[in-house]
Amino acid sequence: MAKAPYIEDHRLKHLLKVAAVSGEFPVRNVALLTCVYGTGMMLTELARLPIKAYLRPDGTVLDESAVTADIAYNGAARPPYWSNTKVVAAIDKYLEYRVEHRHRVTTRKAAYRGLDPEEAIFLTDEGEPYKLTERRTATGAISYSCDSLSQLFRKLHLQAGIEGASAMSGRRTFAVRLARNQIDLKHIEVLLGMKTLRATKALIDADPVRLGAIAAGVF
Repeated sequence: MAKAPYIEDHRLKHLLKVAAVSGEFPVRNVALLTCVYGTGMMLTELARLPIKAYLRPDGTVLDESAVTADIAYNGAARPPYWSNTKVVAAIDKYLEYRVEHRHRVTTRKAAYRGLDPEEAIFLTDEGEPYKLTERRTATGAISYSCDSLSQLFRKLHLQAGIEGASAMSGRRTFAVRLARNQIDLKHIEVLLGMKTLRATKALIDADPVRLGAIAAGVF
């Protein structure tokens, strides 16, 4: 199976600029894109990640959180870090919108910025949780997908002129960038929640920049 394309910096900036002025819900869409490209999370995880995994009760942003086993795409809990200022800024802007439009708020305005801590961070255009689709493989294993979010991500990439890209492009781009910054495979494995170094390496292999550098030195 072909890997999702890696998105270079200039194309990612263009993607975010287009998302910010397109569609019916740009503030949420920019937050979703920024979160995927800045954390490498899977869409099923983002669809279920609750407010309490991002905010403390006093409304400040957690430094280290948890993608719990029941949310993690492979059932293996891992610690996401809300240390990327661009990711935090995009999510905070979206949460301000949610509070303003009273999407899943509570009467406890002093806690969690007035948002329900058990509700998902990201909601549909109608202010409802995203629905997951359960699938069963030939071996009986159960997996989940979030088809509406998958379609949204494909649409966001296409409207920016990036063909063949999906939410997995965000995950792969996150991994490749870590590798380029000399982060070792073990740490990348933990951040992505992958179970083997082999799978982590496979996600990063064939970095287009490295291949280009190899080709440039041939002649």
